[in-house]
Amino acid sequence: MGVSMKKILLLTTISGLALVGCSSSQINMSMGNMRLITSSAAPQDVMDFANTACKNDFYQGASFLSKAAKEYRFKCVKAEENEVLIPIPGTTIPADAPEAVK
Repeated sequence: MGVSMKKILLLTTISGLALVGCSSSQINMSMGNMRLITSSAAPQDVMDFANTACKNDFYQGASFLSKAAKEYRFKCVKAEENEVLIPIPGTTIPADAPEAVK
């Protein structure tokens, strides 16, 4: 391997470890449109994580259902379901997501 290839591998490894160290939210269960997320992050970070996870699965966004200890339950909402996206109390849903799904 050349010197530049070793530098790239080292930077990739360090970046990966840094991301793992910052990651404090993970999806424990994904069943249909329901998501169980375990997180020690701030509620707004969990809400953002849930919205991103649902959008990555082709939903409109995440609607908060309940919290028990560090476990958050969300329902991913589709546009045609006419449901309101409900944030975790005290948080907001990003501006790019509509408040009410039509």
